[in-house]
Amino acid sequence: MPLDELRGYPIEFIPKGKYMNIHGCDCSIVIKTTDREMDVPYSEETLREAVSLLVEEASIEGDGVSRAIRKSCGTTGCVVTPLTIGTAPLLLYLAFGSMGLPVYVSETRNVYTFHLNLVPMEDTGLFDLVQDRGGERVLYESCRVKGFELRFDRDETVKLKLDISGDYPPFVYPYKDTFKPETGERFYGDCVSYKINGQEYTNIYGLTLLTKKEGETKTELWIKRVLEGGPDLPHIIDEMTITAQLLRDTYEYRYFGMFRLTLKRLALTSDETHIDSSGPVIGPLRYYVADTVTAETFTSPDGSMG
Repeated sequence: MPLDELRGYPIEFIPKGKYMNIHGCDCSIVIKTTDREMDVPYSEETLREAVSLLVEEASIEGDGVSRAIRKSCGTTGCVVTPLTIGTAPLLLYLAFGSMGLPVYVSETRNVYTFHLNLVPMEDTGLFDLVQDRGGERVLYESCRVKGFELRFDRDETVKLKLDISGDYPPFVYPYKDTFKPETGERFYGDCVSYKINGQEYTNIYGLTLLTKKEGETKTELWIKRVLEGGPDLPHIIDEMTITAQLLRDTYEYRYFGMFRLTLKRLALTSDETHIDSSGPVIGPLRYYVADTVTAETFTSPDGSMG
């Protein structure tokens, strides 16, 4: 039963497990910050109004009908989108929530580098989201990122999942703006290099960086590597760098089509590899990131971050 049918009270009948109608697919998402608007390439989303119900259970002597009062709790859900040359700086900024001063990159004319630092207890800046599903536009105001996942897999685009929360319920977007769709080149997992303690590893099949930012920041890294009986990944990693670069080096600015992540002080917490084959296997390792996570991304002066 859709949420619109649960408005008002009392509700004579509430089907168990039907309190929420989660949307997904066939929509576009536009991010609106203080000084820019950006249509992000769409992958999937479950953005919706957060709802709680104050339920009065049926009494033993009564008519056996449960009643409830519907209460809006703002916004919840997530947005999953592939990173492109145009969206990577803004999306990484929203995910990390902290930014250093831009530094001019020498010998590249108008290119600036932004260092984004993931700081414990650091909240992200507020932004708005416009959700367009088949001509029906909904505005989610004053959203923030409460956690994110950055996924690298071979033969797939590099994807970023933003876990969204907000204090205000959505409402119909009152304007007829037209947003230019983002069609820039996407980053792919097969164009990513991995260095651990300064040594490049070619047996890493992909990884996922997971960060939760509620109460305190907790970051984990899941690494999928091909295990062939040779040297495996160390249990303690002092520094790991992940560099994503565009497939073609045909851009006016040499460093414009790339971003780099630097993770410091990683400790192995579990090995999920189950070897039941005589040949090479792909097994995930789970690391806890005990120190900082820094993103380095490049943009031109008019490509502001927030």
